Amino acid sequence: MFYRRHAGWLLIRLDYRTPEDVLVDDVVQETFLSVWRGAARYRSTGDGDVTGWLWRIASRRLTDALRQRSSRARLGELLRGRPPGVEPSAEDRALGGLEHGDLAAAVAALTPDLQAVLRVTVLDGLTTQEAASVLGIPPGTVKTRSMRARAALRRELRVGGGL
Repeated sequence: MFYRRHAGWLLIRLDYRTPEDVLVDDVVQETFLSVWRGAARYRSTGDGDVTGWLWRIASRRLTDALRQRSSRARLGELLRGRPPGVEPSAEDRALGGLEHGDLAAAVAALTPDLQAVLRVTVLDGLTTQEAASVLGIPPGTVKTRSMRARAALRRELRVGGGL
């Protein structure tokens, strides 16, 4: 009953964080397994706080799963597109078209730390806090690197004639 009540919205919410359906399914499964194992630790503080508790567990599981994957492999998957038989999203088609364009060259010219911040904040759509957790750096550093990366991209694209 608990799973039926909460799994749907959890799947939808996690699906906004990553386009990988298999990863989302795994994270939901691990979340409910964690809940089952640690239900005795739950302390109710009011009505409706179960959803917040579930979301905290699920978002941590997703962050851990994303952290375990190599950032190069994930970028390669995004640039190559989805597996055969799966219809690519509009975002995937746009990113695929950027592989050999001016923007791809500008991103490739960035240092690896600036590329990593752009990847998790822009491509993955993570918040500053989530990006800091995934990258293992303070939130202020995420903001600074993001600002530097965007400034470098603007300069590179102006020089190259892209803007």
